[in-house]
Amino acid sequence: MIALAVYRVAGYVRSHRVYQALLLTLAMLAILHGSRAPRGEEASVLADGAVLLIPVLAWAARSLLDTEPDRQREMSAVQVGGRGKEVAAGLLAAFAACAVFAALALLWALLLGVTERPSSGVLAAAVLLHGVSALTGTALGALTSRAVLPSPAISIMALVLGYLAMLLLSATAPAWLTVPLIGWMKAANAGDLVTRLPELGAISLAWCALALTAYTWLRRTRT
Repeated sequence: MIALAVYRVAGYVRSHRVYQALLLTLAMLAILHGSRAPRGEEASVLADGAVLLIPVLAWAARSLLDTEPDRQREMSAVQVGGRGKEVAAGLLAAFAACAVFAALALLWALLLGVTERPSSGVLAAAVLLHGVSALTGTALGALTSRAVLPSPAISIMALVLGYLAMLLLSATAPAWLTVPLIGWMKAANAGDLVTRLPELGAISLAWCALALTAYTWLRRTRT
C-alpha cells in the first residue's frame, strides 16, 4: 500500500499536474501575503491562510487521484490485495501532496506574512490548522474525483460549491454542522484560537472522518 502511494505521488509529479496546484498556491500566497500583517495579527493571518488554502488543496487531491487511469486503478487494487488498500493508498498519497502544499503555505506566511514571530501557542495552533486544512482538502478533493463524479464539469462545480457551502454554513449555522472554517477565523480574530482549538479541531476532524468514510464507501460499492 505504501509503495502504491509513492507510485501515485511519483505519477502525479511526472504528469506535471502538480505544477497546476503549485502555481495556484504561489499565486494565492503572493496575494494574501503581499504585505506583512501588523503586530498582534499573527493568528488571524495564519488562520486565514489555512482557510483560503483548502480549495487549492482539494484541487491538488482531486488531480492526484485522477492522474491514474481507471483500468490502472483496478489493476492496482488487484496487486495490493483489495480495493480497500487501493483506496487507502490513494488517500494517503493525496494527503501527502496536500500536506506539502500546506507546509509551503505555512512557511511562506511565517517568513513573509507576519511582522514578528508568533508565540509558541499560536504557532502550534497554526501548524494544527494547516494539518486539518490538508485533511479537509483531501476529503473534498476525493469526493469530487473522477471515481465518484465522472463528469469533469460537475466535479469542478461540486468542488467549488462544496467549499462555498462550508464557508456559508460555518458562518450562519451552528459550529458542529460543518467544518467550522469561519469559526477558525473568528477565534483567531478574537484572540482565543489557542483556547478554542480543541473544540474546533474535534469538529473539523469529525467531519473529515465522515467525508473520508463516505468516499471509501462510494469507492467500494462502485466498479
